[in-house]
Order: sequence, then structure tokens, then C-alpha cells
Amino acid sequence: MIVLNSHKTKINHVAIIMDGNGRWGIKRKNSRNAGHKAGLSVVELVIDESIKQKIKYLTLYAFSTENWNRPQKEIKYLFSLLESFLNKQSNELHKKNIKLKVIGKKNFSTKLNTLLNNVEKKTSSNKTIQVNLALNYGSKSELLNAFRKLNKKKYKITENNLIKCLQTKNIPDPDILIRTGNTKRLSNFLLWQIAYTEIFFEKKLWPDFNKTDYIKIIKIFKNIKRTFGNV
Repeated sequence: MIVLNSHKTKINHVAIIMDGNGRWGIKRKNSRNAGHKAGLSVVELVIDESIKQKIKYLTLYAFSTENWNRPQKEIKYLFSLLESFLNKQSNELHKKNIKLKVIGKKNFSTKLNTLLNNVEKKTSSNKTIQVNLALNYGSKSELLNAFRKLNKKKYKITENNLIKCLQTKNIPDPDILIRTGNTKRLSNFLLWQIAYTEIFFEKKLWPDFNKTDYIKIIKIFKNIKRTFGNV
């Protein structure tokens, strides 16, 4: 149940499914890759606004385990775009006191794996905000691996023990989940972690999502009293 809140609700963690890049690119430039490139500027905008809003965690669904089914040319471009972004922005991330964390299986090229590891290490002590990049991530796979760990260590299956085996074990559950692109589904993203998350489905495609849209969602959330099944 959701009721209006007289006291502003604090936001610790925002998760975003950045959907619509390909459709935007086809519509505007006749190229899915153009949409992926345009979406990067929105990533920077959302990170900066999250810092202004004093949000401590931001999780971005960048590449799912299912995305490997896309055309190889598009996958190759996506990873080259990520490499370029990290090479250009790693110093800026560090300067802004941003911690970068990857959730998902790092089985990319040696070059990209090394780059991701280096940026994670370089920013590991930063405190302003933690940006979690969900890369080669799938929630079903994460949960299966967690149960395997519990079984291997012969731990009792409890909620707390399971949480300790998730890739998000030291990260609070999202307060807000935003999905752009006018699609209302979760796409195998943080299925355990969003049990009590407020979900916002945004009609705009990701490259069209802007600061005003983000602030509007934040304002709506801050006026929600979260009861977590209570009264």
C-alpha cells in the first residue's frame, strides 16, 4: 500500500533499466548504434543529478545476459563505447569521488576486463556515490549462483545467508527502479532486490530522458510513505 508522506522519504539507491537506445537510434539516425552513443550523455546527466540529490547508490543495467543474442556488430560497438567512456572518464569519476562497481560476470575481452578492474581499483575508496554497472548480469543467474554457494558451504538457506551470497551483498536494496522505453517488464534485473522497490515506467526512450524527468520521479517518491506491508 502507498500513501502520501508528510515527511520526505530518503533515497539511498536508484536502479535504472536504460531501455530504448536502439529504437531511438533507428528513429533518429537509422542506426541502433547512434542511440547507444546518445544514451551515454544521459548516463552522465543522471550520475551528476544523483550526486546533487545525495543519492549514495546508482545501479545501471548496461548489458544483460540475454543481450548476447544481439547482432555481433552491435555487441562489439557497445563494448567499444564502454571502453572509450572508461578511458576518457575514469579520471573524472575519481575526481568527483565516484566509486565504480561492476555486478555481473566479467568474461569480456582481456582488454575490457583489465580496464574495468583498473577503474574499480582506482575508485574503490571513493565515497560520494557508488555507481554499479550491471554488465553481463542476469538476476536468475545471480540467484542460482547464490544457492550453489549456500549448498557448497553447507549453509542453512535463510534470507540473510542468501543476501550474503548475492553480488549486491553490501549494497542496500533499491528505493526506486526506473525503466525507460515505454516497456513494463523487469527483464531479469535485480528480481530479489526489488521486492519493495517503487517502480516507475517512463514512456520516453533513454536518450530522451532528461534531468526534469528524473527530478519529477524523485519528488514523487519523496512524498510516498513506504509501509512495507505494515500500516
